[in-house]
Formats: sequence, structure tokens, C-alpha cells
Amino acid sequence: QLQLSESGGGSVQAGGSLRLSCTSIGLFSGADRYLSWFRQTPGNEREGVAALYTRDASTEYSDSVKGRFTVSRDAPRRAWYLQMTNLQPEDSGVYYCAAGKFGRINWDDAGMYDWWGQGTQVTVSS
Repeated sequence: QLQLSESGGGSVQAGGSLRLSCTSIGLFSGADRYLSWFRQTPGNEREGVAALYTRDASTEYSDSVKGRFTVSRDAPRRAWYLQMTNLQPEDSGVYYCAAGKFGRINWDDAGMYDWWGQGTQVTVSS
């Protein structure tokens, strides 16, 4: 049974940085899939923020975070990360890591992900 666990959330002022980590237990490392980050705010659906495709390490970002966030992976540690810089209040929310179904799915479609972490809160104050 695959388990994902996030860490690294917290509270920062606008312009600050945070690094989120996601560790996995039991991930089948041989499968090509997206390792991704979503965020959710109250009353809204989960929004795809960033993704990394394991086969070629290509990355995807939402327009709102492009140039500020970086997704990366440490395959031997079965972990992936989200480095967030120049954080803004609109970046606040609960951040979830997720591992997608096999292959090049629509990376920002939450319904295409089989495994989710429990979420970590990020709060950015102005």
C-alpha cells in the first residue's frame, strides 16, 4: 500500500520562501508517472501547481507559480519537493503531494491521481 507524507509547510511573510517535501513508502519507482503538487483553499477544488514526469524529469507549472516554484525529485529517497519563492498571500492553502496514474495524464487533473498525502498548510501574510 502506497503512502505519501508531506512536510515543510508553515507561515511566512510575502516575499518569503518555503520548501515542501513529499516522501513515499511503497512507490513503484519503475512506472512512468507524474509526481505532483496541488493546493486547495476553502470552498475550492484542488488546483494543480507543479508536476514532474518521472521518465524524463520534465516539469509542468501552473501559470500562477511559473518562475517562482520549482519541483524536483530525489529518486533514491523516493521523495519529491516543491521549492516556493517570492510567496504571495494568494499562494496560501493546503498543499498536497500526489502520485499519478501510469503515463502522461493531464497533470493538473486531480481525478487522474491515485495517491495523495495528508496535506500541509501554507500561510502567506501580506
